[in-house]
Formats: sequence, structure tokens, C-alpha cells
Amino acid sequence: MEVIFILIAISLILAGTFLFLFFRAMKGGQFEDNHTPAIRILFDNEPKTKDKKVPSTKLK
Repeated sequence: MEVIFILIAISLILAGTFLFLFFRAMKGGQFEDNHTPAIRILFDNEPKTKDKKVPSTKLK
């Protein structure tokens, strides 16, 4: 029974550590992306269209 209390304590400490590190990374700007919006205009965006049927050039 004592093992369960030890495991719960370890899991709470581990979860608290991960939560602390996550907030520290958020505050430090780890997840900010300042580079991609500046180069987004350089990417080609193809218009989404449904299947275009090319007219055939066969003579009837």
C-alpha cells in the first residue's frame, strides 16, 4: 500500500516539473514563430479546383 503513495508522489512531482518547464518555455518565446510569416509570401499557393477536364482535340 505504501508503494502506491510513493508512486503518486513521484507522478505529481514529475507532472509539476513538466508543467513548470512548459510555462518556462512559453514565457521564453520557445513557441513563437517570427520567421515563417515573413517568408510565407514566397510559397506558391495553388488554387484548389475540382477536377478540370481538358477538352479533347479529336476531330469527329
